[in-house]
Amino acid sequence: MAAHAGPDGRILLGVDTKKDPSILTRAYNDSEGVTAEFNTNILKRINRELDAGFDTDAFEHYAYYNEAAGRVEMHLVSLAEQTVVIDGVAVHFHEGESIWTESSYKYAVEEFAEMASGQGLSLESVWTDDDGLFSVQLYSTAGRRSERA
Repeated sequence: MAAHAGPDGRILLGVDTKKDPSILTRAYNDSEGVTAEFNTNILKRINRELDAGFDTDAFEHYAYYNEAAGRVEMHLVSLAEQTVVIDGVAVHFHEGESIWTESSYKYAVEEFAEMASGQGLSLESVWTDDDGLFSVQLYSTAGRRSERA
């Protein structure tokens, strides 16, 4: 990103912050089932695009916050012993076995700034909502030599 922005560029990023795990658990396991439907949609796409045979009702959405890794992990858990054919290949699932479908990382502002610094970016400004749940961060490439010719 820094190379694309150029030696005097700016990069504006939205970064989800670390927060109380109960907030994340409620958000990724919403009572309306929106996130579960989003997660299960991957099986529908695999069925459509890879001529697979997933029974979407045979999998259950499961999401949790892995605090040590700083990420929400979304899974689809097999509700039964089953075999699914995907593009002509049989894939067996044990009951309780999961497909890890997504990782959604959360960062403290300082954590992300340190990571960005290692890539030649300097934090200029940070804006957060009143509760500090989300941030928008402005980075500069000032003084960074362009890697593009």
